[in-house]
Amino acid sequence: MEKMISLTDKKDPKVIIIPNASNRPITTAEYQMNQFKELGIKVCNFVYASDSLADKDSIIQHISDADIIFFSGGDQRRLTRDLNGSRLLAAIHKRYSDGAVIAGTSAGAAVMSEIMITGDELISQDSTRAFCTIQNGNIATTPGFRFINKAIIDQHFITRKRQNRLVSIVLEHPDLLGIGIDESTAIIVNPDETFDVIGDNAVIVYDARAANKISINSANQFSAADIKMHILTSGQRFNIVKRRVEK
Repeated sequence: MEKMISLTDKKDPKVIIIPNASNRPITTAEYQMNQFKELGIKVCNFVYASDSLADKDSIIQHISDADIIFFSGGDQRRLTRDLNGSRLLAAIHKRYSDGAVIAGTSAGAAVMSEIMITGDELISQDSTRAFCTIQNGNIATTPGFRFINKAIIDQHFITRKRQNRLVSIVLEHPDLLGIGIDESTAIIVNPDETFDVIGDNAVIVYDARAANKISINSANQFSAADIKMHILTSGQRFNIVKRRVEK
């Protein structure tokens, strides 16, 4: 949160929280507003808009001059359900193009990519063995918010052992990077489409663009050769366009 504030280059940035992903949106918004205020933010509010509210002028006005727009955690499907195709999301994109900092935690990170992992499986229905295969057509996705269009974002990555699902979806979309962000860790995506890692743990990047011998067997399982993997920790930078570690 301190880094978000510093990225605005403003003495008193205005913060808006979007808590739609949470199953307790008002409580979540109030908690995170207090966190920002403890860091010295004077103007911090939240917008919880579902259904037709996301198209109302009175709602959109709240984010028209926001310097930081922060998506809370929870279930990313609630975010896309409420905001995809809305005037509010279009206004958030406009603020982003004008230089506002757009950020999110957990579900709020997953929703940033054009293709969003929902957390569901399409083939395997055994909840006691979640994401136990690297399998074609198993990872449920839906259109995300399109702030990042060259990669797919996953979160809680190492802690919750989510490698299988991100590798699966990268092999389905080898033109896109897979970026797995662990807990207490963040990436800062810069205007030149590099990102910097900050936080306590690691970020893993999967790159299957140059992979060969990608095939699917009779059990619908993937095999592939020459997939690249990068493990990045705080202070390192990765170039999304050139697909390489820069420091």
